[in-house]
Amino acid sequence: MAGSDLYTGSLDLIILKSLTFGPMHGYAIGRWIRQTTSEELAVQEGALYPALHRLERKGFLAEEWGMTDTNREAKFYRLTTDGITHLKTELARWHRYARVMTTALSAAPTQG
Repeated sequence: MAGSDLYTGSLDLIILKSLTFGPMHGYAIGRWIRQTTSEELAVQEGALYPALHRLERKGFLAEEWGMTDTNREAKFYRLTTDGITHLKTELARWHRYARVMTTALSAAPTQG
């Protein structure tokens, strides 16, 4: 999937969700998104890192330096308490929205 519409309102949510599996560096977050969506979603670095910084400024993520599996130093992100709360709220909103949209888009036209 491509296009800017894909990311509207969903990039922050999927980033927060990825970090429920534990702290990750940016590349690992992008890899998690690709693998979890069977390669349907690929977030470019130009979108991923600004989103990570935005979420950090909002207090939803904290960062710390650590070593990757390949023994390279990288910034790791983790959810804060506020991030967990925000994720729960946004997941509930997302599920309501998806349910409403599925209902509307599945409606059969009336024959008149």
